[in-house]
Amino acid sequence: MARLFAEYEVESPVGLERAARVIAGEQSCGTFMRLPGETDDLRSRAGANVEDVIVDEVRDKPSLPVRKPGTAYERGRIVLSWPLANMGPSLTNTLATVAGNLFELAEVSAIRLTDVTFPDAFADACPGPAFGVEGTQRLADVSDRPMIGTIIKPSVGLSPDETAALVQQLCDGGIDFIKDDELQANGPHCPLAERVRAVMDVINAHAEKTGKKVMYAFNITDEVDEMKRNADLVLAQGGTCLMVSLHSIGLAGLGAIRRHAQLPLHCHRNGWGLFQRSPDIGLSYRAWQKFWRLAGADHLHVNGLGNKFSESDDSVIDSARAVAEPMFCGKRASFAAMPVFSSGQTAVQIEPTYRAIGTTGFIYCAGGGIMGHPGGVAGGVASLRQAAEAAVKGISAADYARDHRELADALKVFGDRFG
Repeated sequence: MARLFAEYEVESPVGLERAARVIAGEQSCGTFMRLPGETDDLRSRAGANVEDVIVDEVRDKPSLPVRKPGTAYERGRIVLSWPLANMGPSLTNTLATVAGNLFELAEVSAIRLTDVTFPDAFADACPGPAFGVEGTQRLADVSDRPMIGTIIKPSVGLSPDETAALVQQLCDGGIDFIKDDELQANGPHCPLAERVRAVMDVINAHAEKTGKKVMYAFNITDEVDEMKRNADLVLAQGGTCLMVSLHSIGLAGLGAIRRHAQLPLHCHRNGWGLFQRSPDIGLSYRAWQKFWRLAGADHLHVNGLGNKFSESDDSVIDSARAVAEPMFCGKRASFAAMPVFSSGQTAVQIEPTYRAIGTTGFIYCAGGGIMGHPGGVAGGVASLRQAAEAAVKGISAADYARDHRELADALKVFGDRFG
């Protein structure tokens, strides 16, 4: 019988063995007491199993508030498994199983979901990314280097025509990818339909003139029916990418738009800090991103090196590697997504980013790193292109900058952003 496995880091005032049994019961067929209908046969068929318990340390204080303080708090790792028959190959019900009521149990003083292993039935039932890395690179006509991107700034406040004017500068500067800020969706000062028409007029004209079509990710985050209409609007205007905010639309929302849309889905993780920032509660990115890949995410944000947030560089690189790792064995789909680096990025961080993940299959977005360049938008884009070229060629940015003025200017202005 196929089973789904989940790994957790747990701390408990009652001991890890007991805490694991409580979680297994709470998240399957049990509760705080044995009920008449909970027969041995039912427990054998539907109960969660405790597969492993490893105690790493014992602490004298709880990491999270507890109702009944103990004298010792075991902390370590547990692995649980569930029969697939409990939830079926359903992402929404699986999430309720592995990340449901367990976070508030009195028997835990810290708990974090660190990984999930899905049985093969999910590969058959879930749509997965429609485009991924190769499909995105094909649409953007970029394959031998990272895709250079940016975010419309100011985030909100620009009109459709003002947005289009900025897009014109970016296209002329040689940008590959542009995205709406997650705060800009369909507000009255910049309605999506008007923004799509104004921006695509610029992008289509640029493509006709140069042969290169810049990819623009329009933020269609909304109710499901509205997202479908907006996806059709972008497609009809010649657009090549859609953006959604994952925590706003949920797994069911992403699955619905994945099955409807005919364009890559650029998936923003705004709100992720709620799960990531504390080491004592939440979900690891390794576990979280698997759900979204199965649901259909083509691009997934992974923060960036030397970012403006609290995430460490090691965590960023681990996240970027995770979204490209195969989820199933053999000939089954890998469900690989394209990592998107963003947050305080400049020409300075491209070389270490490329070196760390060893592939050109990523999108590298810089806002201030482009707009704040001494040479303006064109200079900012050029500096990123040059930094990417140097990284792929194995030449240090400092050496390459000797013959590339825009990169040299970027290193002077942004040199303290990393390392």
